Amino acid sequence: MDLPGNVLEVSIQDQRLRHWRDGALLAEYPVSTARNGPGEIMGSGCTPRGWHQVRARIGAGAPLNTVFVRRRPTGEVYSEALAREFPGRDWILTRILWLSGLEPGRNRLGDVDSFRRFIYIHGTPDGVPMGVPGSRGCVRMRNRDLLEVFEVASPGTRVLVRG
Repeated sequence: MDLPGNVLEVSIQDQRLRHWRDGALLAEYPVSTARNGPGEIMGSGCTPRGWHQVRARIGAGAPLNTVFVRRRPTGEVYSEALAREFPGRDWILTRILWLSGLEPGRNRLGDVDSFRRFIYIHGTPDGVPMGVPGSRGCVRMRNRDLLEVFEVASPGTRVLVRG
């Protein structure tokens, strides 16, 4: 990728997140984007494309597998027993990188606003498949991979979602 600075690239086609710095690939991780495919419309359950930035980093210092609801830790740590107790829950674990679109009319403002759609890069239970679409619009990652990405993604870090 021929871009200066620190960039996270999410490929919907490859189901991969790549970390680039000054055009050099530093790391690559499997992800799971939306089961409904790419798309920007509010309520679509799709992963929005285009340029974004990390607007907020949530969960610094929280234990691995911390459960978040509405961006707040619940006090729970994910376990199989907890999963059986709440079978329909969309698990958001460990850390959250909340994305904000940078392209007005594409992923920012109006009915295509990624930030108002609550689009995150977040952790998910270890048993959730990676490398295949399955989320409700967010970018899911393995928790340990997300810890690495969280450390290099400060607020303002650019995120390009290709699809």
